[in-house]
Amino acid sequence: MTTKPVIAPSTDDTLSRRGFFMKLGILFNGFAAMVLAVPVVGFLLSSVTRGRANGYLSWVPLGRIDEFPEGETRLATFRNPNVMPCHGGAYYRDGARASGPPERGLFEYPYKVENGLVTIQAGELPTPGPAIASLTGEKPPCAS
Repeated sequence: MTTKPVIAPSTDDTLSRRGFFMKLGILFNGFAAMVLAVPVVGFLLSSVTRGRANGYLSWVPLGRIDEFPEGETRLATFRNPNVMPCHGGAYYRDGARASGPPERGLFEYPYKVENGLVTIQAGELPTPGPAIASLTGEKPPCAS
């Protein structure tokens, strides 16, 4: 009976060039995946992290009633819980569309006056259908 020689595991801790570049490539790919994943995860969790899950249901204070004389336009600045840019539209004082890409004027927020304070229910507003539907009377495919 012959015995095979036993080969002892190598105790050489040196890293080959191929192994070095393999580990460097894996590290670089992991870093690139993290850089791409952070914005995606941030977008998916944005409503939770910003505390705006039900923000469109809240009433936002604008100021005291005496700051808004009847029949006059006043600028009121507030943080809208549901941010939706107007895409460069220009509007008249009454909210009617003056020019720009938007096809309609501004919607009016529901408002109320309580204890001398004007508040609005800022957030989600109705979204009209495509302009072609209102011109031709045709219903969009989703409305059938």
